[in-house]
Amino acid sequence: MTLLSRTTAQRRADQIQHFRRELQQLAEEGVLQLNGEQRQRLDVHHEALLAEFAGAFDIDRDARSRQLSWGMRIASLLGALALAASVFFLFRQFWGLFSEWTQVGILAGASLATFGATLITRQRDATGYFTKLCAMVAFACFVLNVAMIGQIFNITPSDKALLPWAVYGLLLAYLCDLRLLLAAGLVCLLAFVAARVGTWSGVYWVHFGERPENFFPAALALFALPMFFRHERHDQFPAVYRLAGLLAFFLPVLILSHWGAGSYLAWPATAIEHVYQIAGFVFGALTIWLGLRRQWTETANAGVVFFVIFLYTKFYDWWWELMPKYLFFLVLGLTAVLVLLVMKRLRRPATLADGESS
Repeated sequence: MTLLSRTTAQRRADQIQHFRRELQQLAEEGVLQLNGEQRQRLDVHHEALLAEFAGAFDIDRDARSRQLSWGMRIASLLGALALAASVFFLFRQFWGLFSEWTQVGILAGASLATFGATLITRQRDATGYFTKLCAMVAFACFVLNVAMIGQIFNITPSDKALLPWAVYGLLLAYLCDLRLLLAAGLVCLLAFVAARVGTWSGVYWVHFGERPENFFPAALALFALPMFFRHERHDQFPAVYRLAGLLAFFLPVLILSHWGAGSYLAWPATAIEHVYQIAGFVFGALTIWLGLRRQWTETANAGVVFFVIFLYTKFYDWWWELMPKYLFFLVLGLTAVLVLLVMKRLRRPATLADGESS
């Protein structure tokens, strides 16, 4: 049996654990009872699968292992942040003692050394936690490398630095199966595309955030990208792409729904705000529908969150000054109850809903 990723192996191991518990429950209830030979063959098969998965991917075989894995993820993240900060402050403290070319050599050497350490650790680390730690430190060194070289040679700051950061972050993310670095690379890519779109319209790249619509092209591209490129070895990456695209789309819509002056549209600011308020509700509902239809959990959840945010902001605009505060929050609470009832209705299986309607 060939599995392409640790996530797939972990999912299969979880299925085995759930199956065992359900089989035990069925035996206690007298519904299904396997004979000794069948149960032995099943246990041998499952243990062989779990041993294969553990040897290849170091999966969590039980609840205790899963709890420890969460602790290891947190420890690796904090360790990477601490090591990156250590590198930054080390350079900052002793930087003025070196000549320019020595500084360049140190920066290039740090980037190459951390990248090489990541590759070596990746080959020897079955758990992946040390690899992820090295990868995040390598990314931090590369970002520092580009930024410091620009300062050394007095290069005018440019949005072009965002592109190598994005490429390097995506490279490390795919090498190490690291969603955090994938998100970092996508953020750099979003910023680069937004800055480029801003400069085409005559805005200095540093001020690209003053035109939130600059993010729309990259947001739509990121959301659609997983539909055209399969991620068999990184099956959790499509959700990151979709979530990054949704955030890059809905946050500008939310900003423009209250700040029409930041739009490129040559309309009155009030009219622009009304248009984006309606767009927030419409696209929020479409996102929920699409997430439920395609079974994209993160998409449906993001749609619900932003739909509720747009709804609450409109309530604030309409009633904050008119209503007593206790009545305003009562309306918000009742609205939350209504949303829960609607979501409960949507959670019902289709067969049950069809049976009730008939």
